[in-house]
Amino acid sequence: MALASTDQILQSTHQWLKPLIHVLLSCGITWREFAELSRRTYVEVATRNFGKRGRPTNVSRTAVLTGLGRREVRKQRQLLTSAPRPQSGYVTKASLVLSAWHLDKQFLDPQGAPALLKLNGQGKKTFARLIEKAGGADVKPSTLLKELVNAGAVRVRPDGRLQALQRNYIPHAMDEQLIRLWGTVIADVAGTYVHNLTRADKTTRRFERSAVNDQIPVAAIAEFTQLLHREGQAFLERMDRWLTAQEQAYASPGGKVWLGVGLYHIQD
Repeated sequence: MALASTDQILQSTHQWLKPLIHVLLSCGITWREFAELSRRTYVEVATRNFGKRGRPTNVSRTAVLTGLGRREVRKQRQLLTSAPRPQSGYVTKASLVLSAWHLDKQFLDPQGAPALLKLNGQGKKTFARLIEKAGGADVKPSTLLKELVNAGAVRVRPDGRLQALQRNYIPHAMDEQLIRLWGTVIADVAGTYVHNLTRADKTTRRFERSAVNDQIPVAAIAEFTQLLHREGQAFLERMDRWLTAQEQAYASPGGKVWLGVGLYHIQD
């Protein structure tokens, strides 16, 4: 196995940095802000992941690994200690609600489809109860309903009952939710590659595959998009059902883990 050179690593980094920088520029983030974040993240990762016998890396070794002076390492460590805790993997409340609406028997009709729900009221089959059961008790039902209606995922019928039109919810503006999803997805993909690149010989590789072809006529894009939406959504719904079943089947004696799979459309 040929070892990658520094130049090759930097070229690959440049390749995946370009779409990230595109988003940062679109959000008004300057290179100085990104450089400061990079410096802090270098210290964070070197400290947490490169220690010996499970202990944090000391200041001197962190300085050697990162190329920063020891004074700068100490400064960045202090900033990390006082900084807000990083956000964990993120799924929107809207996505959780739609998933529960399609999977939880309490909110299905006799045919197994999402039941028509009242916004509030007595009984267990209400939109407010659905939100609460999906872990969104801190969200106003009217606020979340507005988001789902605007996204075309839910409609309000003439009789006032709510009807689920879609299984998935994706915001279509560069708002807070979309940015958080962007961070989660990129981190998940990168985490898979970190595992596969740094794993021990006896450790199982994580699944990572793609199907691409650089000789496809532009006219085929629309058909491909429809195929991917149909087949990809069906696959993800099967995975969602399996994950939900595991969540309900085990009492988690060994703790919990962020587990799942993602699909994405490649076009350039």
